[in-house]
Amino acid sequence: MANIIFIHGLESSGHGFKAQFFRKIFPGCITPDFEPFNNEISFSLLLKKRMSQLITILDTKNSWKIIGSSFGSYMAELYALRYPNKVELLILLAPLLAIPELNPDKYKTIDIPVIIFHGKNDEIVSMKDSRNRAKKLFKNLQFNVVDDDHLLHSTIAKINWKEIIKP
Repeated sequence: MANIIFIHGLESSGHGFKAQFFRKIFPGCITPDFEPFNNEISFSLLLKKRMSQLITILDTKNSWKIIGSSFGSYMAELYALRYPNKVELLILLAPLLAIPELNPDKYKTIDIPVIIFHGKNDEIVSMKDSRNRAKKLFKNLQFNVVDDDHLLHSTIAKINWKEIIKP
């Protein structure tokens, strides 16, 4: 079985709809619970805590296939940009990309295959801004615009995941 991890979004968990979906399709897919969202904790502190958890998990193996959703995509992107040799495939769902912390001037463009699914009805994350930033960060990019919203529930169910991920 491939090393597959799903990284949940900001206010979700490793037991949400997508996590359960990926565990069902890919038995052995890791769906950890990261530090819970809390308005009392700053964005940067929450990210630092979650990234520390992620690095600890991913440090154990190489050749990861990482699926990230929204804020989880942001974590996946940061990890791949810092450790491109440990990532085989990056799949980003409604990714949070166009933020100052992901300034393309700070990172080398990476050549890992990156597949993005972004809903054209996403009212939380700007598709246009995400696409522009993705083009600057990733050389091997497939950006899919889908008829869905930020949660991508209908899109998730329609994708042939075993063809994309090839466990």
